[in-house]
Amino acid sequence: MTTISNKTIFQNRNKEAKFWKQNFTPAWKKGKPVKIQFSKNLSETINVRFDSHTINTLRNQAQKRGLGATQLIRMWILEKLQTS
Repeated sequence: MTTISNKTIFQNRNKEAKFWKQNFTPAWKKGKPVKIQFSKNLSETINVRFDSHTINTLRNQAQKRGLGATQLIRMWILEKLQTS
């Protein structure tokens, strides 16, 4: 799975805004469609208990990846099941 960094090459928001104002349309036109897969019927749930330190660590890891904690847990479990 590809991880997208939240880091920016711009030194401030004004420079970034100016760049995208000038370059958005050409960049958009160069873009290519990608296929994505959505999960179907996630109708069953399972509860897992963690201590507060583990939950905070999990939330921090998820935030670094731009995800919610439950999304990250689900992603990790599915990745592990695919490699088993």
